[in-house]
Amino acid sequence: MGKNLTIATISLLLVLASTKAQQVFDVKSYGAQPNADITQALTKAWKAACEVAGSKVVISVGVYKLGLVTLLGPCKGAIEFNLQGTLQAPSDVASFNGKDGWVAFERINGLTVSGGGVFDGKGQQAWQKNECAEDKNCNVLPINIRFDYVTNSKVQDITSKDSKYFHINLLECKKLQFQHVTIIAPANSPNTDGIHVGRSSQITITNVDIGTGDDCISFGDGTQDVTVNQVTCGPGHGISVGSLGRYENEEPVSGIRVTGATLSNTDNGVRIKTWPSSSSGVASDIHFEDVVMNNVANPVIIDQNYCPNSQCSNQSPSKVKISNVSFKKIRGISSTKEALNLICSKSVPCQQVVLSDIDLAYKGGGGSATSICTNIQPAVSGKLNPPACTNKH
Repeated sequence: MGKNLTIATISLLLVLASTKAQQVFDVKSYGAQPNADITQALTKAWKAACEVAGSKVVISVGVYKLGLVTLLGPCKGAIEFNLQGTLQAPSDVASFNGKDGWVAFERINGLTVSGGGVFDGKGQQAWQKNECAEDKNCNVLPINIRFDYVTNSKVQDITSKDSKYFHINLLECKKLQFQHVTIIAPANSPNTDGIHVGRSSQITITNVDIGTGDDCISFGDGTQDVTVNQVTCGPGHGISVGSLGRYENEEPVSGIRVTGATLSNTDNGVRIKTWPSSSSGVASDIHFEDVVMNNVANPVIIDQNYCPNSQCSNQSPSKVKISNVSFKKIRGISSTKEALNLICSKSVPCQQVVLSDIDLAYKGGGGSATSICTNIQPAVSGKLNPPACTNKH
């Protein structure tokens, strides 16, 4: 009987150990108060939580001011950043001392960011100082949320608002999931990409709602194996692969799949963009499917002469090779007469590009929607409105 009781007790203890609740580290226990700066309190809470396996940093409901902070791993185990309130960044760019991020999560495995809270970048002053449209070597502005070297992690139920620059930036991340994320900024906020993925792999982005002043989602060099599903985008510049080829030694981009997106009143739709006079590069295995366009300019684009604000030498063609690309089941209203723009490089023409079941109407004057093709012969199947390559250059 005693022996059996001992075995039962041990078994119970093992079960309790396996279901042990997260240890909570509330920033208020470290001196945080609403409407005050909590930079030191959050830093202390994070460091303490990082030393415990299975921990949770909590910022409860309220408005808090937060300076530049890097939440650094590796930690002893899985860790959750639970933001229920609103964090407000400093409005003045000078307070960031040239740093390119406001809240940075770095070198963490098993991170969860959640809680329904808001990262408010207070970007209005910074937008007025943004010189990047005129100067490609412009001063760096801070990104709202950076994920650097983050693996096996998820981000859910948070909002990024009015970032000074990109809202969310990924660098060297792997197996990172985004779901139920909201991104908000005015249409005239410059360079406020919603989610930018760079040199990362096995990324999923699901059920996100983005309205901003630049690309809703963008994929930089080295991006591999990304799935985007059920995204709403607008205002913004659409969903973009690139721009690519601007810098030396860029890594290949491949395995991008965007399905079930709805774009409304955006400056572009789904696109791939590369710079002319570029270094060699590769973009392949890229697929856009089941996309609805509501009054979208340039709904389908490959642009290998991408050179905004005349920032580059346009003397030689792009050397980024684009292949194995498909645009399928894309429908809705184009706000521009040219609904399909497929402008490929003379140096390395696009190959294996498929257009299938596209129905894009143009309601403006001057006739029906048209398409332009340069250095490309797309494969066509199903209904195509407008017909492929009505204008060839």
